[in-house]
Amino acid sequence: MTPRALTRRPLLAATAAALLLLAGCGKKDEAPAGAASAPEAGATAGSGATGEPLNIAFAYVGPVGDGGWTFAHDNARKALEKEFGPRIKTTFVEKVPEAADAERVFRDMVQQGNTLVFGTTFGYMEPMLKVAADSPQVKFEHATGYKQSANLRTYDSRTYEGAYMAGVVAGAMTKTGTLGVVGSIPIPEVIRNINSFALGAQSSNPKVTVKVVWVNDWFNPPQETNAAQTLINAGADVLMQNTDSSAVLQTAEKNGKYAFGWDSDMSSYGPKAHLGSAVINWAPYYIATVKSVLDGSWSAGPGKHSWWGVKEGAIDLVSLNAAVPAEAKARLDQVKAGLKDGSFVIWKGPIAGQDGKEVLAKDAVADDKFLQGIKFYVKGVEGQVPAGK
Repeated sequence: MTPRALTRRPLLAATAAALLLLAGCGKKDEAPAGAASAPEAGATAGSGATGEPLNIAFAYVGPVGDGGWTFAHDNARKALEKEFGPRIKTTFVEKVPEAADAERVFRDMVQQGNTLVFGTTFGYMEPMLKVAADSPQVKFEHATGYKQSANLRTYDSRTYEGAYMAGVVAGAMTKTGTLGVVGSIPIPEVIRNINSFALGAQSSNPKVTVKVVWVNDWFNPPQETNAAQTLINAGADVLMQNTDSSAVLQTAEKNGKYAFGWDSDMSSYGPKAHLGSAVINWAPYYIATVKSVLDGSWSAGPGKHSWWGVKEGAIDLVSLNAAVPAEAKARLDQVKAGLKDGSFVIWKGPIAGQDGKEVLAKDAVADDKFLQGIKFYVKGVEGQVPAGK
């Protein structure tokens, strides 16, 4: 996908003690072209065929209680346990930094007998490739990465679909005509989400504009709070985020404004401010993956990348505020249904860039390669795109 290059999940500083704890792992970023494909068949037989449980380890970049990205992955891990019961055993390590030390965590997971390992952030890509090369008997799954190997494949979710749906609601709810986004890292994935939010908002209100404040981190509640307040001070009355904590929503609640949850349902953090949450459900992919390992059909290799969205049950906008007007709800239902059956496409021309020049011609549909390489703002988004890492 887009080079969320070397920066997807925040380099959260995990203490040495946390690294030695061993319990799971990871976070997010995205991968290069490769349409949403289900876990494929053909490879070595999975653990569990001998009567012993399949040992599965997860690496998380943030804390399981972040209320967002890592929380969503951990909920899916729990869904695995419920689905497969004693046939599997899962563990996780939280707050694993996107740094060289991550390699030690992955090696420890292998040494402890795990034969399926999920790394849930982009920055784990190189460490996972190294450990995978030295551990051919283990199957590796890397979230948001774009490099695969004989026993490592990649997966991601189409978060831009959730951003667009949030935009549909935001455009109908704004009174100032100014929306705000707290951005994490200026990489194509996040820029694509900002643009999709703007496109969704413009479908409800063509005159809206979108302001962006970048925090250059994935999980940093104080910085997220400051960014949200800056946007509110600049006139934004509806906020979206591409960060992991509930700080943006809580700031909106404090200021009497509206905002959206991100990655997980955050409605409890700001009931009055919360318009809806653009959530990721990793469970369908994780369940399909584990099933393929257990039945011996799991395979990896070049090009083995899955990118799932509304169609596969991986993306949704949930817990809508009662204040959202019926017309916006109806439009949202149409978008969801269209994304599910393929009759609606978000990135379909004509679409103009910030400078007014056409980036997608009339009726042209962006392919995954285009989507994964977006480094520009669409018309209506203010400011300049910072240099990505």
